[in-house]
Amino acid sequence: MSDNEQDIFRQEMSDVRRIKAEKKVTLQKDKPGEQQLAERRAAALATTVKDTNFLSGEHIDPVKPLDILDFKRDGVQHGVYKNLRLGKYSIDARLDLHRMTVEQARTALYQFVQDCMNHDIRCALITHGKGEGREHPALLKSCVANWLPQLDDVLAFHSAQKHHGASGATYILLKKSEQKRQENWEKHSRRK
Repeated sequence: MSDNEQDIFRQEMSDVRRIKAEKKVTLQKDKPGEQQLAERRAAALATTVKDTNFLSGEHIDPVKPLDILDFKRDGVQHGVYKNLRLGKYSIDARLDLHRMTVEQARTALYQFVQDCMNHDIRCALITHGKGEGREHPALLKSCVANWLPQLDDVLAFHSAQKHHGASGATYILLKKSEQKRQENWEKHSRRK
């Protein structure tokens, strides 16, 4: 701005005054009593986040350390299951359960499947170990074998090939996300 413009601006703004606003509401700062604080604490504890993980750890059918894990839902094509069993699908995610407690493994497995679904992952590998020479042989392996069929997003699973961990690891095949299903439908409907 030039000096002339600044002078004009000051002249125009000379009668402008700041508006003083009165407080409309008076706020009181009351300190809560001991009983009120205790009630708040109790309410906060009562509304803790509920565990949405429904995988049960109560009754687990035991499997042996060298047993082959296999499961296929109705509707999964034989060729698709065969390719899973032979390890022909690319593994897009991995979960290692070694050195976890049963509860840690339950939480990790549930969250892993949820994450895979959120990221459109179709094939994953879970390494659980064989559990040979333990007090409770194949405990995590038994848990995985019992938990995976409980998850609706798991279409099939099978023990891995030797280069991926053999009977100490399991391939899982997951459902397509709704977005991938729609893309696939659009892709194949154009052919007609």
